[in-house]
Order: sequence, then structure tokens, then C-alpha cells
Amino acid sequence: MFQKERRQKIIELIQENGNCQVSRLSLLFSVSEQTIRQDLRELEADGMILRQHGGACLKRDDFAFSIRVPNRGHEEEKRQIANIAAEYVESGNTIILDSGSTVSALANELTSKKDLTVITNAINIAITLSQEPTNNVLLIGGEFKGPTLSLTGTRGIPMFDNIHADKLFLATGGFDVTVGLSFPSFSDLELKRAMIHCAREVYLLADSSKIGMVKFASLGCLEDIDVLITDRGIKESDKAMIQAKGIKVVIAS
Repeated sequence: MFQKERRQKIIELIQENGNCQVSRLSLLFSVSEQTIRQDLRELEADGMILRQHGGACLKRDDFAFSIRVPNRGHEEEKRQIANIAAEYVESGNTIILDSGSTVSALANELTSKKDLTVITNAINIAITLSQEPTNNVLLIGGEFKGPTLSLTGTRGIPMFDNIHADKLFLATGGFDVTVGLSFPSFSDLELKRAMIHCAREVYLLADSSKIGMVKFASLGCLEDIDVLITDRGIKESDKAMIQAKGIKVVIAS
């Protein structure tokens, strides 16, 4: 992996998790700790991160201290995707909502629905949908990730053992017809796999900038996706390849 690509992936990891340790980064990228420290020095000099003892974290003014997930671009496309996705949710459904800005936008579109059973690992989504008194909201536990206002790791996985959900609305870092789903960090992989396995239908919410993109950690699970909801920016060639895999593609506009 080239230096520029490695440093970009380090930024993505820190944006996802809030911080990262030198020792962990050294193992992930198979380079020396000295090399990682140099990467972090350069990234700090560029104003991208803040170094701390043993690693680095987000700059304080970039960290999420509200119940709103920070914008990372393509906001109008995400709003359109959320609007379409909301049409697939009926009052009385049991749904799983992943964390992330696009699924958070969907949660905002669901505030008029009633009698929902909502399972989520996102604190902001739990707060949004618990304001409807007829909804039953289950918040999955785990390690807190400030940038995405989510709870992650393996501790929440047993909570899915006896759950049977009608629909899962899933987020991703990248979606490629060869690799499948991929993410900036390993931390969410097993939790997302547990979500997928207990849902009758899986809806992937991904703006077109993520189609064909491959992130650091691969989940795969291409065969588990029933519907992709994306925007008009998707290439016709990508759309055709995705449909050839048996996935319904819905274009939001």
C-alpha cells in the first residue's frame, strides 16, 4: 500500500472510531510503528488529526457532541434516498436501523410512523424514534463511537440471537460487486453481520459515490442484499452488474 493511500485510510479509521492507537495501526497496515508515527505527524501538520499519547484522535472541533451525525457530503442525495426508503416501512413493522448519516436521515423520515419496533445501535436514532410513544425502541449496547454516535463491537451481538426483524436498513462505506460491503474499520463487521442474519429483507442505503468503492475492511455479504436504494449518479454499468447479482436497484430522485 502506498503512503498516500495508507494515510487516507488512517484518516477514515479515525473519523469512524474517534481515535486510533499507533500499535493497532502498525498491525493493520503491516508497517513499523515509526512509520505510523511519521504518518500521524504529517497528518497533524496538515490539520487533519490531533496526536495524543500512543496514537491520534479527531480534532476537538470535528468531534460530535450533539445528537446529530456530522455531514460528510452528498446530503441531498442521502435525503432523497431516505425519503424513498421510508416508503418501505409500514406502521407495526419490526425494523433494524444501522448507524450513519443516511440511515439517520431515514429515521427523521419515520417520525410519523406508529407502532414500530426499532432495533438500532445508533444513539441519535434511538432518541429520534423513541419520541413517538407507540414505538418500542431497543438500543444495542457496546463500545461508544463518538463520530457516528453509535455503539459497536461484539458485546451487542447476543442481543440479536432471538430477534426476527421484518427489514434491515443498512449503511456501508463502500459497495462493490466483487468485494461486497466494506467499511473503514473492522469494529462494526460482526455486528452488521448479526443484523443481516436476523432480518427477512435487507435494504442497503448507499449514495452513488460509494458504488464501486472498496474500503479497508471487507464484510462481503453481497448475496444477502435484497434492495439497493441509491441516487441518480449511479453508472448504468454498475446498475446492470448489481441487478445481475439478483439485487433490486431503486433510484431515488
